[in-house]
Amino acid sequence: MAKVLIKDVIEEFELEIISGEEGINRPITVSDISRPGLEMAGYFNFYPAERVQVLGKTELTFAERLTDEDRKERLYKLCSDTTPGIIITRNMEVPAELLEASEELAVPVLRAKHKTSLFSSRLTNFLERKLAPTTAVHGVLVDIYGVGVLITGKSGVGKSETALELVKRGHRLVADDCVEIRQEDEGLIVGSSPQLIEHLLEIRGLGIINVMTLFGAGAVRSHKKISMVMSLELWEQNKQYDRLGLDEEKMKIIDTEVTKLTIPVRPGRNLAVIIEVAAMNFRLKRMGVNAAEQFTNKLANVISDDKR
Repeated sequence: MAKVLIKDVIEEFELEIISGEEGINRPITVSDISRPGLEMAGYFNFYPAERVQVLGKTELTFAERLTDEDRKERLYKLCSDTTPGIIITRNMEVPAELLEASEELAVPVLRAKHKTSLFSSRLTNFLERKLAPTTAVHGVLVDIYGVGVLITGKSGVGKSETALELVKRGHRLVADDCVEIRQEDEGLIVGSSPQLIEHLLEIRGLGIINVMTLFGAGAVRSHKKISMVMSLELWEQNKQYDRLGLDEEKMKIIDTEVTKLTIPVRPGRNLAVIIEVAAMNFRLKRMGVNAAEQFTNKLANVISDDKR
């Protein structure tokens, strides 16, 4: 699980630090946020203290109507040991009792200029992106006609050379050697390159080349949704390979299943063209055109007619 600190939120949204600056290194462990309306009314039985607390016009207006004693008690309860921070929206004034509790318990109180609903949406999206489950895969990720293709296989099988040929054919490199993958939503996995090797491609005998410098900014992209996996393996004479394409193999990455094709490698096979066509065929299948099924149906009709 990735780690996000409340100071990362401060930098991302340019928030003003009002009090509790000692706690800006508090970790945020969940992407959900809380608008503590029931808590302001005194109901703390299920208070989600581990979430970032967002106070808008509704909560602060209600707090003004409380007695001094109730307001102090409830605002102190908001500042728990596990609360990452409290954010006041709309540039509103911060209650003195909250400032007092914040300083005493080192819970950062921040202020945003945005409207509450807009800020809540943007903050949730930011945290979901940063706290998404992640993994790393040895391979190459290329954007081919809008399809994110992850090329995998044993070291030396020709992944990087194939990616270089695909870039020369007008497609875009995302990552080589190590692909960092995060699951941003159910069924949605996105791959990117580690910052250290971004835009770089390693070719045995040639060394490391910078794809963006050689081929231009249009030859690379920072991240891409992974739609299919192409597994390269050395040709085995006795192994049966799929010749129709009716059976669809799946590969599980984090919690998402992705279509996987196994491509045998042998001298004379143009892997770049094969992978390019596979990506186009994948797009056709998503649009409802399946050449293998059409052929099988035609063949079944011919056999049926012959039997008559």
